[in-house]
Amino acid sequence: MSTSSLQCLKLDSNLRKRAAEALLPPSKLKGILYIILMAEGKVITLIRPKKHSIHPADIHITLNTIHSPSVLNSPASSSWIPLCLPKYNSSSFVNAYISFLCRNNEVASSLSQLQSEDANSKPTLTTQEQMVPPYMASTKLCIALVCISGGGDVESIRGWCEAATTRLEKDGMLDAIINACSSGQIEYSVGDLGIPGLRHFIYKSRSQVQITTPTFEDPYGYLEDRRRLITLYQILHDAIHAKSGQEGTLKLQYIRTEKESVMGWITQPFELYIALSPMLPKAAAVGAANAVARWVKKEEAKLFLRDAPVF
Repeated sequence: MSTSSLQCLKLDSNLRKRAAEALLPPSKLKGILYIILMAEGKVITLIRPKKHSIHPADIHITLNTIHSPSVLNSPASSSWIPLCLPKYNSSSFVNAYISFLCRNNEVASSLSQLQSEDANSKPTLTTQEQMVPPYMASTKLCIALVCISGGGDVESIRGWCEAATTRLEKDGMLDAIINACSSGQIEYSVGDLGIPGLRHFIYKSRSQVQITTPTFEDPYGYLEDRRRLITLYQILHDAIHAKSGQEGTLKLQYIRTEKESVMGWITQPFELYIALSPMLPKAAAVGAANAVARWVKKEEAKLFLRDAPVF
């Protein structure tokens, strides 16, 4: 489902702000276009020039490149890669310096060391699968710093990235991000909202051009169930935006099936797609949508990247 937006990592707003400030490049460093700090395939912060922003499509290309097997599984901790960002310039390439600040095997090694130091009070675990917490075992933890440049001296840019990484480490920001990822603080469930009958949702902030969504839970534990839900979301999206030959756009669309009811709703500040129990009436769906919007508003400092610094 294409929402033309980016998804940010759920994170303490003060930690996000401190990380962004540590990544502001000096004015004498020429050629830098964008600086992206990401974890788990989501953006932590993004620093850009004052004169223009980066299109979500170009961010997705960058994130997909980082997670390609040839890059992610490379033994190198950093590398230069040519990228074409079509929304920036479809007829040329930019240079992306990708530095992995943390990968799953590195966290496992750190945890192993901690286990050894505490061997007298706890039994030593002998396999990597045992040492990695369940949350991290289910997904490969990856924290990366990406510096995209349109030119400039590559050695100067690499040297600055290494210095920025050192600042993140010395000030404890990298450890705080790793802890948030490993303890599950970066995700939330529909249960955290406490809305009866709510099963899932996708919320898009139209001003921030960012989305937030909870983890998939029962009854969407299986891939085929998730695909069914996303297909319904896509139908709602197409109807609201008149993507399937409709005469005009809609503000609200509601569909009920045997397995769930779904509703899409677009307003000036947000776009929302929710899934609920099929037993609930449409009025309850509207009430649930309003409750989701209120909860996101309350938590938006953690859910969205706001007021990122520019240079």
